[in-house]
Amino acid sequence: EEQDTIQKSSVMLDLHSSRMPFSSTWKYGILALAVLFLLVALTILTCQVCQLQKCNRTRKKKRCHSRGWVRMKAVNGIWGKKMPPLLHDAAKQSNADIKASTLMLGRSQEPSSFSEIPQGRAMDRLTVCSTSSDLGLLPRSRGTLKFSLLYCRERCELLLTGLEAWGLPSRECAESAVRVRLLRHIPSHIPGLQCMVQEWKSRVVKNCCRPAFGDHFVFSLQDAEVEKSTLKLEVQRFDKYSRNAVLGEVRVTLSELKASQSLVLCKELQKTTKDVVGEVLVSLKCLPISQRIEVGLLKAKTTCPRSTAEKNVYARIDVSCRRHREKHQKSRPRAHTPLIIFNETFLFHMPEPPAWDCMVLVSIYEVDSDSRHLIGQATLGKRRASEAADHWGLMIKSIQQPVAKWHPLLI
Repeated sequence: EEQDTIQKSSVMLDLHSSRMPFSSTWKYGILALAVLFLLVALTILTCQVCQLQKCNRTRKKKRCHSRGWVRMKAVNGIWGKKMPPLLHDAAKQSNADIKASTLMLGRSQEPSSFSEIPQGRAMDRLTVCSTSSDLGLLPRSRGTLKFSLLYCRERCELLLTGLEAWGLPSRECAESAVRVRLLRHIPSHIPGLQCMVQEWKSRVVKNCCRPAFGDHFVFSLQDAEVEKSTLKLEVQRFDKYSRNAVLGEVRVTLSELKASQSLVLCKELQKTTKDVVGEVLVSLKCLPISQRIEVGLLKAKTTCPRSTAEKNVYARIDVSCRRHREKHQKSRPRAHTPLIIFNETFLFHMPEPPAWDCMVLVSIYEVDSDSRHLIGQATLGKRRASEAADHWGLMIKSIQQPVAKWHPLLI
């Protein structure tokens, strides 16, 4: 029995010794190895960061050196400072003479239309203009639009053909189109009031910096209306999100036209401007306790409709504050008459009064059977024109009291 007991105890000791964990030596060895690997990794990372910073410094030095070399070449000529003083002064004088002569050629030989340019000299004119713009002597051009006009007195029609554009900004020439509007001046107490008689839009040309639209438009125009009419052509750019941006415009006063004679024009695009087509009476009311603003649409005065058929109009109110746009609201449709009475109010949520730096956009649309047409827009806000800013300031001062004022409708 004693031997059995001794054997059992020895077996238990063997099992206990086999279940014992690693000794302290093994533990410290594994820990030291892990620390060593960590130090190696940190060393490699530090070396990579230093090498990257060194490469960045080298690139910056090369860039500054190249810019300085180009600047030195531009100032001192092709050979830089190695050029002798006499040749250096002569080169400067010749460069100045070339620039002055190029500028004089660009100003004196630039005609207003292709009809004044001989056929063999048209390309020379374009070359001179591009050379002067490269030298930085003339302001950057938005582009050039070419078209031809013909007024037929027997048919009372104005024909627009040969739409072509070039010189558009390279990054903005992916998709382009031309919007054509025929405007007529109307005598009124509103300064500069005009009526949009007709509106057309050309086809969209994709991936072309010199688009030829190939459209022709016919406008019905009486002989007595020619003196009061203006043709406005806007070149637009479209992106992949179907948003359009106006690159520039060209305006032609039709009083310059002669009957039965075709006039070919080539004009540079100018900065686009708005035209007054009516006015709208809007009231603003500040409600700081409920953090709301009340926009009242009372009346609108517009020019005569573009067609004799009875059409309806409606107004859309947009409010944006701190680059956050509230959900727009629409009015009920009304008949399109010279004086449209809405008498509707709209409530919009606004932030706290100290941050009231907002904008209210009132847009009036004419509804057709299958589409809608913009009649005009009025913008109110703190950072708008003087009249709109004054109206906004009166609203802030007159708490819980509506303030009404007329604003021009622009298009």
